Amino acid sequence: MGRSAFASTTGILGALMPLAAPFLASGSITTTGLVVALASASTIVDASPFSTNGALVVANAPEPLRSDTYRNLLRWGAGVCAFAPGAAWLAFVVI
Repeated sequence: MGRSAFASTTGILGALMPLAAPFLASGSITTTGLVVALASASTIVDASPFSTNGALVVANAPEPLRSDTYRNLLRWGAGVCAFAPGAAWLAFVVI
C-alpha cells in the first residue's frame, strides 16, 4: 500500500494490474474485489508529501506554512497507512 506514497497512482495501477492476472485466473478472488483493493491501496496515500500530489501541495504552500504543511501531510500519510488497511478490509470483506 505504501508504494503509492512514492509514485503516481496511475503508474502503480499500470504495474499492478498485469501482475494481478494470476490471482484472477485462479478464481479465488473476484475481478471487482481485486480492482477495488488495488485501486484503494494505490490511491489512499496520494496526499503524502512524497507523492506527486503531496509534493505539489507542499511546493505551493506559502513559505511560512510550508514546514507545517509538510508535517501535516506526513502525519496524514502515516495515519492512512496505519488505519486504512483495516478499514478497507472491514468495508470490502466483512460488510
